[in-house]
Amino acid sequence: MTRDLLGRHRAVLPDWLALYYEEPLEITHGEGRHVWDAAGNKYLDFFGGILTTMTAHALPEVTKAVSEQAGRINHSSTLYLNRPMVELAERVAHLSGIPDARVFFTTSGTEANDTALLLATTHRRSNTVLAMRNSYHGRSFSTVGITGNSGWSPTSLTPLQTLYVHGGVRTRGPYAHLDDRDFIDACVADLKDLLGHTRAPAALIAEPVQGVGGFTSPPDGLYAAFREVLHERGILWIADEVQTGWGRTGEHFWGWQAHGRGGPPDIVTFAKGIGNGMSIGGVIARAEIMNCLDANSISTFGGTQVTMAAGLANLNHLLEHDLQGNARRVGGLLIERLRGVAAQVPHVREVRGRGLMIGIELTRPGTDEAAPEAASAVLEEARAGGLLIGKGGGHSTSALRIAPPMSLTVAEAEEGAAILDRALRSI
Repeated sequence: MTRDLLGRHRAVLPDWLALYYEEPLEITHGEGRHVWDAAGNKYLDFFGGILTTMTAHALPEVTKAVSEQAGRINHSSTLYLNRPMVELAERVAHLSGIPDARVFFTTSGTEANDTALLLATTHRRSNTVLAMRNSYHGRSFSTVGITGNSGWSPTSLTPLQTLYVHGGVRTRGPYAHLDDRDFIDACVADLKDLLGHTRAPAALIAEPVQGVGGFTSPPDGLYAAFREVLHERGILWIADEVQTGWGRTGEHFWGWQAHGRGGPPDIVTFAKGIGNGMSIGGVIARAEIMNCLDANSISTFGGTQVTMAAGLANLNHLLEHDLQGNARRVGGLLIERLRGVAAQVPHVREVRGRGLMIGIELTRPGTDEAAPEAASAVLEEARAGGLLIGKGGGHSTSALRIAPPMSLTVAEAEEGAAILDRALRSI
């Protein structure tokens, strides 16, 4: 049955639509931190639909909210008052830390970042954008244009002028040998030099932890130091929290808070986990920025009632059960367990991450050369052992990405670590 579905998939869907595994997997249902495939095999899910199943599969509160809302009305567009949308916007605005915040809902992180770029370039009257090397911000024309990862950038054509900044990857690049303080100073000096050679950009867009880039991040405080430079010139700071938001990093509710000494960003984008599988994205910005557009606009599907009901139920569950605290505690245990394993596996260059957002970078032993074939082999071996994980990483896809639902238990973390132990040793 799976082979038949794969044939049908290839006959009608684009060739560039990536599929994991030599024998692709059809997931039919899930519960908690587990999913099942069409053959009845059970897997511990350490990737959550690309960090999207944030709380749990088939979370009863979300299922109930969706069912009840669907029984009333699914959709009306933003042309009509929408109580669930207003209620979720109020919660998100309050949690954002942005003063006088306004919230606009979209259907994806790509669309959220697209909107943030529209707002920033309109507000600043500039089409120049600063982005980070090794970054990823979506698959639309404008977000591909600012993505600093060649593996996810299929065209050089773009409506924006993009300038790439150092700092998103701590352990590679020209400043990797420096200590944290000197690393930040060098990146700030590079930013100042870059700004001396161009007209003032609209904004810097940055992921606090780079997702597709392999869960890399700078030292805490880098973006705060950047912001001091940007603020002097009126340049906006956009924090792409599509993967880092809602407490996944454990230490903070938003990833930007690791760099927050100068206050919140001007714009925050979010998506993925807030919907727990429903299509929700959004932009949070100060009112003067959000309201800078001088033409009419609506959203047909952004903020639709059934997705807003799901988001509210999911957010309430996350806060009431302190899943941020659970990500910090269980994620910390999992990282230490994996570092113990990595010390005995020559292919592992680094285990990095925060909370339940963990990357394992693989290289050819004794070198810094990426080993994408090793990452693929571990992905396959982990699946054979009953564990689903992801891949990512800079110029070559050689980092394993681990991001389970934030309700992961200690026992499940130990089980997943044991499977990864065997998979890594099998390279």
